[in-house]
Amino acid sequence: MAHYRPRAALATHEVTNQPPPFEDVNIFELDAALREAVEKAGGGAHAPHLSAFGGRVGSAEVIEWGVQANRNPPQLKSFDRYGHRLDEVEFHPAYHELMDLGISAGVAAGAWRASEAGHVLHAALLYMMGQADGGVCCPMSMTYAVVPALRREPAVAAEWEPRVTAGRYDPRFIPAREKRGATMGMAMTEKQGGSDVRANTTRAEKTGADEYLLTGHKWFCSAPMCDAFLTLAQTEAGLACFLVPRWKPDGTRNAFHIMRLKDKLGDRSNASSEIEYHGAWARRVGEEGRGVRTIIEMVNHTRLDCVVGSAGGMRAALAQALWHAAHRTAFQKKLIDQPAMRGVLADLALETEAATALAVRLARAFDHAGADESEAAFARLATPVAKYWICKRHPGVAYEAMECLGGAGYVEESPMPRLYRAAPLNAIWEGSGNVIALDILRALGREPASREALMAELSRAKGANRLYDAHLARLGAWFEPGALGEAAARGFAETLALALQAAALHQYAPDFVFDGFCAGRLDPDSRALLYGAAPGVDADRMIARALPV
Repeated sequence: MAHYRPRAALATHEVTNQPPPFEDVNIFELDAALREAVEKAGGGAHAPHLSAFGGRVGSAEVIEWGVQANRNPPQLKSFDRYGHRLDEVEFHPAYHELMDLGISAGVAAGAWRASEAGHVLHAALLYMMGQADGGVCCPMSMTYAVVPALRREPAVAAEWEPRVTAGRYDPRFIPAREKRGATMGMAMTEKQGGSDVRANTTRAEKTGADEYLLTGHKWFCSAPMCDAFLTLAQTEAGLACFLVPRWKPDGTRNAFHIMRLKDKLGDRSNASSEIEYHGAWARRVGEEGRGVRTIIEMVNHTRLDCVVGSAGGMRAALAQALWHAAHRTAFQKKLIDQPAMRGVLADLALETEAATALAVRLARAFDHAGADESEAAFARLATPVAKYWICKRHPGVAYEAMECLGGAGYVEESPMPRLYRAAPLNAIWEGSGNVIALDILRALGREPASREALMAELSRAKGANRLYDAHLARLGAWFEPGALGEAAARGFAETLALALQAAALHQYAPDFVFDGFCAGRLDPDSRALLYGAAPGVDADRMIARALPV
């Protein structure tokens, strides 16, 4: 938050040529790429709500909450002064303000409560929420994503779905049945297995029809103050999915021990932890032996949020770079008028809009998946493709945007270090690069319908640009017998992702954006390796479209 009337006339110099603070702005109204994509994806009815939320997220007050929540990270309180076990995490008040803002606006519940375009609404809200603070988006995302998995067990869904879709934030650490609303998390990975969750050793001992006691550990459990968690444990029939609440049905604390909080690179406002189950009470969700298939419903939705979060993070970094360049003079010109800088800013804007368009297109597929099998098949394949590529592009955008600010962007008073540190997270979370690339190959092998839906999507832009058509021809070579081995998974994922981004831009963006993307990303003869050197990009129109003024 800007300080009130700081002194500019100092004894040794006068403070000039500095940009004003980028605050008290409406980040929805100033983002043409997001607004237009939401409208064309069927979410136009949500525009008034999204505009109101964009104004709130862009306010000086909310921006300061993000600063304070990260400057004062959560603290683990294992015991009280008498030695009673607590396993609680204490947060700065700004964290709770951010959680209340996002939950109340519908970041977690909007997809399930809206009468139309619910996932598009959710994606747009999350995209903007992350620009205030990415850390709080983690519990909101998991709370959103848990609903399809809960529905695998109707009795569990009947109890918990109304709580997680209430759209109300209640920070009190009391049994969920006594709260106005609840949040839910997920704990899968263990030390010995990591992404190989079938190597998990946590054991489940059956004590009733669907009741169990769990004993074991989880290496990563984000947002441990959620009211309940989906987790995996071994039964006699193999891995099963379980719901572990923080409180048992009798009103006593569950044996859910927080061993330590992670000292993370970024997103420090959110608590990530290592936990142990010491005979923790749990309810089974889905069948024994089918735990991965049950919890993957949640994972697919959190992967969508990884895509959306990275697109929003790119926009946040781009907006800072554009704002700085529009107000800073160097060598007798505004930075934004310097040809070399314009090339960089236009290229970053192109990358960001391509990420935004594909994120919204993916959310639209989630909206229609229940009634349209081709959209469901498209979502199953396009989700890991978009997750692989967009999340990997995010750190490069954040870095290049930071460089646009020069040394002023490298100090902690600037928002850029926080944006930069957060950038790698979504590529690691919910499956890192190799895991996701191999998931794409498995999806193609298991589901011919996914390939058909994908090619139908890509064919809609065929004939609109010769470079796009040539890229589709190269993509077709990947489907030749023997071309798609594991060693080729990353190259295939990249080729496919670029085609999907171009197709999404063809649907949601003006022609000059689509054509610029084809020229700057799809031409193998002139494709640049760094931002600012892409040919064929209309810098004037790209910058005017992206400029947050």
